[in-house]
Amino acid sequence: MAWNDPNDGDRDPWGGKRSDQGPPDLDEVVRKVQQKLAGLFGGRRPGIPSAPRQGEPAGPIILAVIGFALLVVLVVSSFWQIDSAERGIVLRFGRYVDTLLPGPHFRLPQPIENVVKVNVDQIRAFPVKASILTKDENIVDVEMSIQYRIKDPVPYLLKISDPDESVQRAAESSIRETIGTSTIDFVINEGRAEIASKVGQAMQIMLDGYESGIQITSVNMQRATAPEEVKSAFDDAIKSREDRQRKINEAEAYRNEIVERSEGEASRIRLESEAYKGQVVARAEGEAKRFTQMLTQYEKAPEVMRERLYLDTVEEVLGEGTKVMVDAQAGNLLYLPIDKLIEQARAGAASAAPQTDSDASGAEYAPAQSADGPGRERNLSRARGVR
Repeated sequence: MAWNDPNDGDRDPWGGKRSDQGPPDLDEVVRKVQQKLAGLFGGRRPGIPSAPRQGEPAGPIILAVIGFALLVVLVVSSFWQIDSAERGIVLRFGRYVDTLLPGPHFRLPQPIENVVKVNVDQIRAFPVKASILTKDENIVDVEMSIQYRIKDPVPYLLKISDPDESVQRAAESSIRETIGTSTIDFVINEGRAEIASKVGQAMQIMLDGYESGIQITSVNMQRATAPEEVKSAFDDAIKSREDRQRKINEAEAYRNEIVERSEGEASRIRLESEAYKGQVVARAEGEAKRFTQMLTQYEKAPEVMRERLYLDTVEEVLGEGTKVMVDAQAGNLLYLPIDKLIEQARAGAASAAPQTDSDASGAEYAPAQSADGPGRERNLSRARGVR
């Protein structure tokens, strides 16, 4: 409606009747607007009683409910519970400000501050499969299992965009580098543990260079085989190598057995030699002592000593014989079972206790003073005649 419309019936644009033809009162306009707003939110209008009317909206109650709900939301968004295996990374408008340890914490509400929980005790694992060229220009199919955990959650969360992809790339690069400097025989057979250890060390160096906050806990080589096209030939080579090692082990075992037996035999021979040496020395010392005693007796009675030595020698020489010669001039018939007598004498000598040569006395060779001395000389002459 235009201000100067002649057909408006003296009414202003708000529907009120104009008192005159002048412009509307600004204070009146503001007052009417305030009344409308107060009526919308349940406020009192000037000149109207404050008693609530049926159907009028309860504005203060709604505002109180809304305020309480906002307060609850702020309190809930400010409380954080960090578990024992977790660390809380506090980001204020996306920028790192603090690390929360396990326990309850209150921070500024979202979206001012946000807390990202990171599990630092969980062991993460993934497999790696690759076909790699070895040092001797052979291809080997390798399958490894990589395990890692988060040692520093701040760089893990903020400095790498995809941690799993970074670990995957580091593992592949380290495996190529390590196996590329080894021969296929070493990779397939005895070098598995060493290669796995080197791969883990290379991965850790690479991830530390990235400042990833990741720690490699375990690297296991689960499979390392030649390609299917040459697998049978490699299996034969491996079997031959195992047979060779088995033969070597058997030979070493036999050698050890022979060496131990020889050492035992040598020790026994040495002991027997020492014992024999002691016996020979003791016998020689006894003979020397006996000869000294005989010399003393010989100096006292040379003739008697010579006769005694002669008789002892004849007895020793002829005592082992089975034939006995006697003087036939006597004409006597003798029956002498010499064989049985000799056997009895030997049995008696074996059962008798041996006497040491050192205990022999010189009196054994002393001249016997007897009345039948001439008879002995006569018998000795006969014996010499028979001889």
